[in-house]
Amino acid sequence: MAKPVVVLCGLLLVATVSGCGMIEDRSEHYVNAREGQPLELPETADGSRFSQAMPIRDVRLADASKMYPTEIPRPPDMTSDILDENYVIEELDGSVWLLVNDVPGRIWPAMSTYLAERGLGVGFDSPQLGILQSELANFSKRARELVELSDDPSAGEQKVVLQVRITPGVRRKTTEIQVRKLEVAGQPDELIPWSGASDPPEQALALQKRLLADMGEFLRVREESKSFSRAASGMARDPVVRLILENEEAIAIRVELDYGRAWAEVSRALTDSGIPVVDLNRTEGWFQVDFRTEDERSPGWFSWFRDKEAPRHSHTVNLSQRDDAIVISAERLPDYTGSRSTSDLLTQLFDYLY
Repeated sequence: MAKPVVVLCGLLLVATVSGCGMIEDRSEHYVNAREGQPLELPETADGSRFSQAMPIRDVRLADASKMYPTEIPRPPDMTSDILDENYVIEELDGSVWLLVNDVPGRIWPAMSTYLAERGLGVGFDSPQLGILQSELANFSKRARELVELSDDPSAGEQKVVLQVRITPGVRRKTTEIQVRKLEVAGQPDELIPWSGASDPPEQALALQKRLLADMGEFLRVREESKSFSRAASGMARDPVVRLILENEEAIAIRVELDYGRAWAEVSRALTDSGIPVVDLNRTEGWFQVDFRTEDERSPGWFSWFRDKEAPRHSHTVNLSQRDDAIVISAERLPDYTGSRSTSDLLTQLFDYLY
């Protein structure tokens, strides 16, 4: 039985190879194709109901030579699709924030206006710290509804202020907004430090999400009328994510975030960059990934006879705590003989992290 199978496979291979030479390559025919006559409709036809199913843009004769370029064209700009979700509420380990695709200098004056229009006003602010603190919410009906105070005010009720924190985002040209409700004895005479704002109770977390959603809608409506604050531009600091180089080769990535947030950002970057994760361990701080090239993953000529190959562990991404930051490093498995280095992996991760 083996001999006929071998002969059959040989004939199939010969037919395939010879077929490649016999079939005419028509991939460039459209470049020199002549334009046909336009479709003529009867006089009684409604022209508005007829249109091209696949419109072809007009090309000047001078540009005709560029219709079949020798290099791969650049992919389309997808920025407009990304900006469709310009305001996204993100949550991690008891913290919640509004991610905005804009710089802090444009968000700061908008948030000051937000507090004023919601009946809160601004009691204290610090553009350098990125914190806005409202006046007491107890004396405005609209503000009371916003911070979920009762409809029946009393002299002995707990006084409340709202704090908004605006910081540069992890990703370039983004801003992260956090908000919290604080109970105070009376009108504060100074800005209350932001420390201790993590891990709120479930009810407080739900209020924060509702306030952030309201802020996102407020910013969306005012997109065309944003102003810029020079004072708030001073809050821009060194990047949260930095690529560490040695002899012009990437050796690590430094991320100035807590471990949980850094882990989530690396996980997102791996997904966004299309790097398959074979295994992971958050406690030990590693991702086992398949960083082989497409050619290295390809099974060859007879790939149509095989199932798609499962991801294979070729590199490891490690996260470790160093002082007040997380350092991301990479290892290459000894049995991986491909072309991609740990520097290539870190550089690609950095592009998607920052």
